[in-house]
Amino acid sequence: MRIPDRVLVSEVAPRDGLQSLGRWIETEAKVAMVDRLSEAGFPVIEVTGFVHPRVIPALRDAEEVCARIRRRPGTIYRALVPNARGAERARGAGLDELLGLVTVSETYLRKNQNMTQDEAVSEAASAFRIADAAGLGFVMAVGVALWCTYEGAIPDDRTVALVGRLRNAGIRRFYIAGSAGLEDPRQVGRVFGRLTDAHPDCTFGYHVHDLAGMASANILAALDAGAAFIESAVCGLGGGIAMPGQLGSVGNIPTEDLVAMLDAMGVATGLDPKAVQAAARDVARILDITPRSRAAAGLTRWDILNEPKAV
Repeated sequence: MRIPDRVLVSEVAPRDGLQSLGRWIETEAKVAMVDRLSEAGFPVIEVTGFVHPRVIPALRDAEEVCARIRRRPGTIYRALVPNARGAERARGAGLDELLGLVTVSETYLRKNQNMTQDEAVSEAASAFRIADAAGLGFVMAVGVALWCTYEGAIPDDRTVALVGRLRNAGIRRFYIAGSAGLEDPRQVGRVFGRLTDAHPDCTFGYHVHDLAGMASANILAALDAGAAFIESAVCGLGGGIAMPGQLGSVGNIPTEDLVAMLDAMGVATGLDPKAVQAAARDVARILDITPRSRAAAGLTRWDILNEPKAV
């Protein structure tokens, strides 16, 4: 495998995690969560989303959260803006980067966003132009890009074509999301390989869900094919999207497990795995949840080596 020496880890739990937690989290707790993740040294933290409160009521305090967090030099603070209206709200919130969203599955778009792909691309391009005019960074999330519970496997050509349209609108940073966590490593490697070959002037990341238990293998396939950053959520929080109810959990891969794996492989992230493990435990206490990770449970190389041994 061609694994890079360094990988950027983007932390998405404060937005992607909390929006699907299923209960309201007080603003004070959200701020404490972001501040604890900043303290752990994350290079990118997705703080919130500027979405209509009727659609995602859990994020209705987006402006207040952005106003109250302590910003750490060296960390990029970002928020989701699924349309131009969200970008207009977010541009004055003191953020460094905005995140757009388009899904490849047109069935998903019709059922859950009530728009065509042409309309979604137009909104994404408008959000990008607003961010660019404000001097903010911009990443384009390309969701339901690999496997859809309505359509099955997404043909590679459709994902590649959609990215091409967005690149032609001026966007140069993307993350690819399977969204349901049912993609496989061969498919992931093939799609990332095609994208990096077709658009060498663009940077690609992978947003990882782990429904089928293939997340670690999928991550290695993406990195081998040129992915430069990985999106994960501390404690394995969230990852839920509007899909058929029988899916169950479609949780994000836990950041503490991802960082431990990359560290074990000798891949630099700029993060201390023990500090990330400690932050995960603290976030679990702040939110009163049980982490869905091996690292938070103490199942790491350093924990095992240092546990008391029978004589």
